[in-house]
Amino acid sequence: MDDRLLAADAALKAGKASEAIDLMSTVLTEDPAQTLQVYRVLSLKLYEAKRYDEAAEWAGKTVARFPKEFELWNLYGVILRRARRYDDAIKALDQAQKLNPKSNAPLINKGNIYNDLGNGPASEAVFSKLVRLDPRNAEYQRGLGRALINQKRYDQAAVRCRQAVTLKKDYVDAWMDWSGMECERLNFDVAVDIAERAIAAAPGERRLLEAKASILRRMGLAQATEDFLTSLLPTYGDEAWLQHALGASISDRDRARANDHLGRAVALEPDNLEYRMAMVESLERSRHGDEGANIEAGYKLLQETIALRLGEPTPKYNKVSNEVLIRVCAFEELDALGSFRDLGRGWAESGRHTALLKHLARVQNDEDRYELLEQHRIWGDAAQVLAARTPVKKAKARREGGKIRLGFMSSDLRSHPVGYFAYPLFEYLDDKRFEVFCYSFYQGQEDAVQKYIGSRVAGYRWNPDISGFAAAQMIADDDLDMLIELGGSTHMNKLEVMAYRPARLQASWLGYPHSAGLSAIDYIVLDPNLVPEDPKLLIETPMVMPKTWLALGRRAFSENYKINEGLPQDAAGCITFGTANNPHKYSEAVLRAWARVVAAVPGSRFQFVRPEGGSETFRKNIERYFAAEGVSADRIVHRVVRGLHMAYYNEIDITLDPFPLTGGTTTCEALWMGVPVVNLRGKALFERLSGSILTNLGLAHHIADNLDDFVKIAVDLAADRDQRLALRHSLRERMRASPLGQNEQFARDFYDLVASTVESRLGVRETA
Repeated sequence: MDDRLLAADAALKAGKASEAIDLMSTVLTEDPAQTLQVYRVLSLKLYEAKRYDEAAEWAGKTVARFPKEFELWNLYGVILRRARRYDDAIKALDQAQKLNPKSNAPLINKGNIYNDLGNGPASEAVFSKLVRLDPRNAEYQRGLGRALINQKRYDQAAVRCRQAVTLKKDYVDAWMDWSGMECERLNFDVAVDIAERAIAAAPGERRLLEAKASILRRMGLAQATEDFLTSLLPTYGDEAWLQHALGASISDRDRARANDHLGRAVALEPDNLEYRMAMVESLERSRHGDEGANIEAGYKLLQETIALRLGEPTPKYNKVSNEVLIRVCAFEELDALGSFRDLGRGWAESGRHTALLKHLARVQNDEDRYELLEQHRIWGDAAQVLAARTPVKKAKARREGGKIRLGFMSSDLRSHPVGYFAYPLFEYLDDKRFEVFCYSFYQGQEDAVQKYIGSRVAGYRWNPDISGFAAAQMIADDDLDMLIELGGSTHMNKLEVMAYRPARLQASWLGYPHSAGLSAIDYIVLDPNLVPEDPKLLIETPMVMPKTWLALGRRAFSENYKINEGLPQDAAGCITFGTANNPHKYSEAVLRAWARVVAAVPGSRFQFVRPEGGSETFRKNIERYFAAEGVSADRIVHRVVRGLHMAYYNEIDITLDPFPLTGGTTTCEALWMGVPVVNLRGKALFERLSGSILTNLGLAHHIADNLDDFVKIAVDLAADRDQRLALRHSLRERMRASPLGQNEQFARDFYDLVASTVESRLGVRETA
């Protein structure tokens, strides 16, 4: 026997599966004339390691070499199932069945594949046959239950699940199917009761404890979830699953403490891909302490995890990887995750709509623009199908008389850019015509902005512990004529609520520069400069404001931010270009365009005002892309800051906008601080934000329609000291005098637009 096979056997006995796999695969590659056992063990160990694509490759070679072995064909079918090669898996199992017609194993595996595919009728046919052969087999009863769940025949499915756990009291998978089904029906109390009965039947089974926590989380009961998991610490505190579950449950409320728990889970079980990726994600989202160091640690952990090859990429893990790689501008690694189409559709089909925000900046052409719209629509259609299963109860007719009932739904109606831009609507509330309600699911503490808004409206429904369905019912109970969501696919905003259509009319505004994807959203609030020339680039009907879709709320745009006398160029001795935009708006093309501008202005430099500047990898990647255009590292400046960035605009002469996803808040901030912005405008809504702002300021000549003009405008502006000096000390006043600064007029226009839309669609309501 080859010594390397002996070494592989020793490695397996020592628990070093990865080492054994490498040794066996090397031997078989060099000398395929090995025994069946070597092939079988290699295929099996790859399967157990969740390296399904490699396992399928070697299992395929195995059955080709030993075509008469029933066990190998059955294993091959199981592996192909995990690799999601379902058609090939069915063929392999059919071959296994031919080799041993008396075995039920291939038939069971085929039934499971049909269930994976959601093909309830095919699975039902398989498991009905098996149940007739052996009605006391719990596995067959469970398989039939899954088939019925896939057909939404829930009452019949419950009978089969109950039968399965009666036959086998500690049948964890059957208990989980049953409780999961009740969750899908939004029978959360029933689901919790089933989970608790399951825990009593199989004490200490971690998956059941995790399932109960998951149900509580889906109910929106964040504190109850934490309390339940904390109660388990005395018994299971040294087990990785509990540390992971507890960290995940508190991550949005206490990131530092969450990281302690998540890090403990990784230390206890270092080969668990889920635990590692949860830690990577949490580090990327950590704003406490040294944010740059947190980002760097997340990136390093991601690299290490990828190198370990602990499992196949999934939409869930690709989303985390995407977010981390964006933060450090690792665009080559980002491209390796998958194509624009495959990544986006994977996220949309798996319900991860929040990932699509980070996809906007990857658009390169018309094909991508329409594909991005389709990805949003895929998510939206699925969300509406799910919502239709459990519709909310709504009033059959509008109330007679009274005011228009208008709702705003956003977890960002607080000290947040959305709160600042929406502020004028509450400062100049039209309470003669409107009764206004706000809905927030924010998990942090109340601040001054939120408190002020709450004091102005008829109802501020702030509930961080609520499910999407319950939130939709709460909104429906307020009997709204129109509901406007302000968050889109952003964190904590429960966009899925709109799928239930809790209001008669629904719209999007402000917080997300793209169609949300739901046909249940009727309108999107824009202005004439934002509306795409091609109407097919929007799902909703535009509600067009007369001049601007936003106004500068006084809470954020105030005199407290001082503009230094003179130009930054005078203090620094050179022209400084710069940005405070988030890296999710960057790309290689953006960085190289900015570098082209710097290279064309002798002695100039570029300043990044971003917390990512504290990451070594971020800095090195920025330097690499700038070097490709002839700009050395000593011409790049990093101001590592979050939340206190306004003063640094006094060090920037010209802001260069990203593209295709442009600035919005940062564009307004730069201009408020007297810093001109050069923009590249595109076709879609998210490519026109800065262009609208500049046009409303009379600065349309700072807008380019192609990259060469973008560079030329920036270079010419750098050479025009007089223009920049005039702008520096006049921009703020120009903003006040422009439609952007006319807060009262903006509010009046907004309420007029809503009123005319409601009245045209629902009819004028006589006041009692």
